[in-house]
Amino acid sequence: MVKRILLPAILVGGLVSAALTATPSVALAANGSPGGDATAAIVAWNAETLSVTAAAPVNPPREGRSVAIESAAVYDAVNSITGQFAPYSVRLTMHGPTSVAAAADEAAHDVMTSLYPDQQGNLDAFEASQLAAIPDGPAKTNGQAVGSAAAAAMLALRAGDHTGDVTVYTPGTAPGQWQPTPPAFKPALEPGWGAVTPFVLRTSSQFRPGPPPALDSATYTRDFNEIKAIGSATSTTRTADQTTIAKLWTVPGPELWNQAIQQVATSRHLAPSITARDFAMLGLAGADALTAAWDTKYTYNQWRPVTAIQRADTDGNPATIADPAWAPLITTPNFPDYVCGHSTYGGAAESVLTAVLGSHPGSFTFTNHANGLSWTYTNFTEVATQVANARVWGGIHFRTSCTTGRALGDKIGNYALRHILQPAE
Repeated sequence: MVKRILLPAILVGGLVSAALTATPSVALAANGSPGGDATAAIVAWNAETLSVTAAAPVNPPREGRSVAIESAAVYDAVNSITGQFAPYSVRLTMHGPTSVAAAADEAAHDVMTSLYPDQQGNLDAFEASQLAAIPDGPAKTNGQAVGSAAAAAMLALRAGDHTGDVTVYTPGTAPGQWQPTPPAFKPALEPGWGAVTPFVLRTSSQFRPGPPPALDSATYTRDFNEIKAIGSATSTTRTADQTTIAKLWTVPGPELWNQAIQQVATSRHLAPSITARDFAMLGLAGADALTAAWDTKYTYNQWRPVTAIQRADTDGNPATIADPAWAPLITTPNFPDYVCGHSTYGGAAESVLTAVLGSHPGSFTFTNHANGLSWTYTNFTEVATQVANARVWGGIHFRTSCTTGRALGDKIGNYALRHILQPAE
């Protein structure tokens, strides 16, 4: 639901549906925005958001939700001032000069302190450092009011999205069914996340793919033998570069993919409205990609490669040979295999970023801040392909889980591109 606010009045409207085209890389003036570099503020808060979410316990769908809420609130705050695009949840109208940078600062701060109250002190300090670059006066005050209202509207929109629901989940015991994996044998993570209200999709199952390959199929046999050889902790076929890439992609997708927008927005001097739109489009589509992946995971409950390989003598497939001592290069996450969440997010990101930044965005580098590994890319198809490979090379996802997830994410990304954050009419 989109709200239109003339501070303090509220009017209600609806989301816009139209075709999105890539926006030229032209730095546009931020309407009535004296003081502060608004694009730099938006980029800085995106980086701070990723840092805060990364410090919390690893939980890809919750991290995706947080990034989506922050980026959408910043987008609505910025776009209320610049008016270049249709709103996501709210359009605010203000009188007098209004700082776009202050609006972005306040929107991001208010969302993140609400979602991560234990980080209040750090977030307050970060906001203070950002606001210090903006001269005191009506523009700064008005900007903060816009940002605060945009954050409140976005948080209210997501207040009943079922992320607090408790789901009872009992793992299966039959061949092919997910079971807790070594070494920690943790319980299933977020088994009810598929019921979370999407940001863009009508339902999380809107593009749900069919089931994974049968255990006695040629596809399953191919996937099994591939990952058994190359994904093993002691693999003799995996190259040094493949090992580096597998370890690069051990943090949730938002922590890496958002870095592309950070770098391109800065190098191209993108306008604040365009930068905020790009982050929001990725954040919203990416969050739905993870929700759709979790819907699929807990619909089919496919076992992980480590379980499949150690217990292959139970799968009824004579072409798969058990190895009870087999272990993957990367520790297996505690949720079902099919589909791969990283690849689903990657498919959405590939579609979104190619549309908004172009097929030749120039070089950009992703850095895993948890282990210091980096890799440089020149296009988003290259990245999405590498993500799928990384999960196989790491020994934690079957190939079909990755390719199917990527296709699912592509559908979600393209759906978002057609239905939200369109140019203003």
